Amino acid sequence: MAVLSPASFVTKGPSSSSSSSSPFPARASFLRAQSISGSEQTNLRSSSASKSMSEFKLKVAKNSTGMTKERESDDTATLTSKNLFDDLKERFLSFKKHTYLENIEHYESLAKGQAPKFMVIACGDSRVCPSNILGFQPGEAFVVRNVANLVPHFESGPSETKAALEFAVNVLKVQNILVVGHSRCGGIRALMSMHDDVETSSFIGSWVSVGMNARKRTKADASNLNFDQQCRHCEKESVSCTLTNLLTYPWIEEKAKGGELSIHGGYYDFVDCTFERWTLDYKEDGEVSVKDRSFWC
Repeated sequence: MAVLSPASFVTKGPSSSSSSSSPFPARASFLRAQSISGSEQTNLRSSSASKSMSEFKLKVAKNSTGMTKERESDDTATLTSKNLFDDLKERFLSFKKHTYLENIEHYESLAKGQAPKFMVIACGDSRVCPSNILGFQPGEAFVVRNVANLVPHFESGPSETKAALEFAVNVLKVQNILVVGHSRCGGIRALMSMHDDVETSSFIGSWVSVGMNARKRTKADASNLNFDQQCRHCEKESVSCTLTNLLTYPWIEEKAKGGELSIHGGYYDFVDCTFERWTLDYKEDGEVSVKDRSFWC
C-alpha cells in the first residue's frame, strides 16, 4: 500500500475550488479502501462463523439423533424386560392361587423339611426339565442340572455336583439316583468335537472332558456312523459312563451293594417324545449289568 506524505494533507487556502468534493481526496480514497477492505473481512468472518455454526448444528443434530436412537433402544430393552417379568409375575400368582393355596397342607408340610425319593441328574438344556417331562411334584425329587448331565469320577476333586450327591445320598437318604440324558445335547456335541490328546482351557471343554471315556467308546463302536449319529450314540453312552462313575463314590457303592440305593439311567428324545429307562444291577462281587430296560412312547 502507498505511503501518504504530509504534503497531501496541506490546503491551498481560499483559492481552492468550492466544489462539494472532499477537501482531502487522497485521504478519502484511503478511508474508502479501508472501509471496503474491513467490510470484506467482516463479511468473510461472518461467512466463516456461519459455516462453523452450521457444521456445529449438524454435528449436534447427528449426536442428538444417535442419543435418541440409543435411548429408544434402552427403552425397548427395558420394556421387553418389564414385559418378561410381568409374565413371570402372572405365572407366579397363578401358581399361588391354583396350586399352592389349593394344596396348602402339602406345602406347609414341605416347609418343615424334605424327604425326596429321587435324586435326578439332568442337563441344563432349557428343553429338558425333569419336573415337566416326568411329572415330579415339589418334594419328590432333589434335582441337579449341569452341562451334559455328567458326574465326575470320585477322585477328580471337588465340584458342586459332588456336593449335591453327598447331600442327597447321605443327608436326604434318597432311594434312587436317576441320570437323564437327552437328544441333540450341545454338551455332548462339544465333547465329540474334541480331540483325544488336546487339552482345553475353556470352562465348557474342561467340564465335558469328564465324559471322555464315552467319546472314546463311541469312536470305537460307532466309527461307521456319521457325526450326528455318533453324537446320538454318545448321548446314551455318556449316561452309562456316568452311572459307572457314581459307583466310584464309596458311600454310593456301599448303599447300592446293600440294596438301599438304586441307580438308573434314562434317555429323553424330545424330537419324537420318547423315553428310555434302565437300571444298574450291582452284584455283591462287584459285577455290574443292566436290568429292567424299558421304552416309553
